[in-house]
Amino acid sequence: MVKRNPGEVRVTELIVSELARAFAVILKLDGPSDQLMKAFFKSNPMLGARDRTIIAEAIYYGLRHLGGIAWRMKPVKPERAPRLAALLTLALQHGIGSLGESSLAGDKKPLENMLGVDMAKAPAHVRAELPEWLYALVSAQYGEEAGALVEASLRGAPLDLRVNTLKASREDVLKELAEHRVGGSAMRFSPDGIRLDGKPGLIRWPMYQEGRIDVQDEGSQLIARLLSARRGEMICDFCAGAGGKTLAVGAIMRSSGRLYAFDVNEKRLDSMKPRMRRAGLSNVHPIAIRDEMDNRVKRLRGKFDRVLVDAPCTGTGTLRRNPDLKWRLTEQELERINAVQKSVLEQASKLLKDGGRIVYATCSVLRRENQDVVNAFLAEHPEFELLNATEVLARQGVELPQFQKERFGDFFVMLPHLHDTDGFFGAVLVKGKTKERAVKAAAEDAGEKSE
Repeated sequence: MVKRNPGEVRVTELIVSELARAFAVILKLDGPSDQLMKAFFKSNPMLGARDRTIIAEAIYYGLRHLGGIAWRMKPVKPERAPRLAALLTLALQHGIGSLGESSLAGDKKPLENMLGVDMAKAPAHVRAELPEWLYALVSAQYGEEAGALVEASLRGAPLDLRVNTLKASREDVLKELAEHRVGGSAMRFSPDGIRLDGKPGLIRWPMYQEGRIDVQDEGSQLIARLLSARRGEMICDFCAGAGGKTLAVGAIMRSSGRLYAFDVNEKRLDSMKPRMRRAGLSNVHPIAIRDEMDNRVKRLRGKFDRVLVDAPCTGTGTLRRNPDLKWRLTEQELERINAVQKSVLEQASKLLKDGGRIVYATCSVLRRENQDVVNAFLAEHPEFELLNATEVLARQGVELPQFQKERFGDFFVMLPHLHDTDGFFGAVLVKGKTKERAVKAAAEDAGEKSE
């Protein structure tokens, strides 16, 4: 009997066959992988917790490294592809020794051949695990730094929490986590954030059910801070989605004023409502709109103190969590999204009062969706001025690295290889004020910080 190390994964035939079945559906890339995975596991209720974990991790590994896996499998016939892809993925993850003889059966030789492929001879975009067109775009923008960005995007993301300061303090939550032997530490940048050491199940935790914590990436938490929301104001989250940033802004407002949450997807807004109740927020008003030209939007023009535009984007900053996005994205889709971004920013800006502030944000690492959109908007709208995002955050108690201003100028940029967060972009624009007066207003915001 072969002795295994305590931490070594033992891959059974059941794991191989079920992973092959999952790959047969998920690797078609017909939809978001998380939804396809959820449906797959729902159809397999008899799978044990250990097997489900191994299969889920293998699916994410396979999606992150799909370019290399496909390159190694070039001679494989389509009918054999799902099983060999499963075996290859598990072997790359855990070593061929993790696979039992019954799992390998007649596949040992082709598997060894695939593992023996010299990847140094593969094209650069294959080694980078990106589509060729996207690799060209990232390489042109980031130059020598592209490799580090790509490598960081291939690693799994940590589990980040935001403490709801309406109900708890970060110190109290850290203490409670320690009492339950869950490792976690205060975030490097976000004043309300905690990064967990592992990925424990949160849904049944009292602190989650009672609304004392929410799951939110550190970069996303900082986007909410960029808005510098103040108590009693009228604020709009123009593309609210399921409400992660909405809830963060609502907590900063101490559940005062009015916080409108617009989105074109009513189901996502509905999913926000139980989160609002848990968080103890009474100032949030979800409104489903047809699009950015909806009459309900037009009727509110000139009414808002602040507007957050968390614009639809490619999500290229979230590849650590959503690796399938890079394979489903096309150049045509990028063009379509880019047009929507410009239109959304244009219409959202009309909601502001004179002296109001708008934050344009994405979870993309592509200049075309970020700096280019903002610069084009500013060229058309001289009544708006760009604030320095690093200074705005400093007044909110957030200290970014020293290199931030030199590297990114007035913009807010977070990148996986530099900040260990998802990739985020933000720009803070003020309507109808000189920059000096706007900076003074930002200083006043600091006095309104939540206690």
